[in-house]
Amino acid sequence: MNRLAPDDHVRDQIYEEPKPLPDGSYYSILRNQGQFVTKLRLENYPFDRQDLRIEMEDNASGADAQIYVPDKTPLALSSRIQLPGFQIGTPRMEIRDNQYATNFGDPTVGDEEAYSRASLIIPIERPLTALSVKTFLPILLIMACAALVLFIRPAYIDARVGLGITALLTLVALQLAGGASLPDVDYLTMVDKVYLASYVFIMLVLLRVVRASWRHEQGGERGIAMADRAWLFLILIAYFAALGTVGLQSMSA
Repeated sequence: MNRLAPDDHVRDQIYEEPKPLPDGSYYSILRNQGQFVTKLRLENYPFDRQDLRIEMEDNASGADAQIYVPDKTPLALSSRIQLPGFQIGTPRMEIRDNQYATNFGDPTVGDEEAYSRASLIIPIERPLTALSVKTFLPILLIMACAALVLFIRPAYIDARVGLGITALLTLVALQLAGGASLPDVDYLTMVDKVYLASYVFIMLVLLRVVRASWRHEQGGERGIAMADRAWLFLILIAYFAALGTVGLQSMSA
């Protein structure tokens, strides 16, 4: 039911006719090779967990005439299968009646018709430690550079503004490069929210630099430096609080 290109699938029937078994049932083997479509939800990227699915239904017989029944071991994967960048979980099969809000023009089945659907599900997830280092360590390094802006002597306004702008542009480039491999979605992923919080952090640092360049703090340069430290402390609290909120939302999703 979720074939990407039905005409490109190769379907081989091993037995020309189903083989009768001693208990009166019949045995047959079908081999199918092709690409399948699965819609992935990326709200929790890069900590998302996905299900790769293959959906099967009979194209003629409804649930009142045919249902799927799982075998003792309905689904297994070869131990040689590897998916770079993901960890493969234990596969499973789910069988349910898929209700259609139509009778497909057949008045003998009422207003609606259900078909037995078998779903072959392979759960996958990204490795937590390696992906966390690759995704968030560069962001934290950029944030550390942005925080250092407020440790530069207030007299060096050009250096303070230049370092902040460089951190901002680097963060934008990093987001564009990291999101190039993801599909376009109409919602924010977890990493997008982290980037947004980081943008706000850098903008607040730059706002403090600009404000300090126009306002003479009590105590001269020393007073400005002390106010910078206090400002940075408040920004860091807000930043890590935002990251904690994003993390909690990801775990509860």
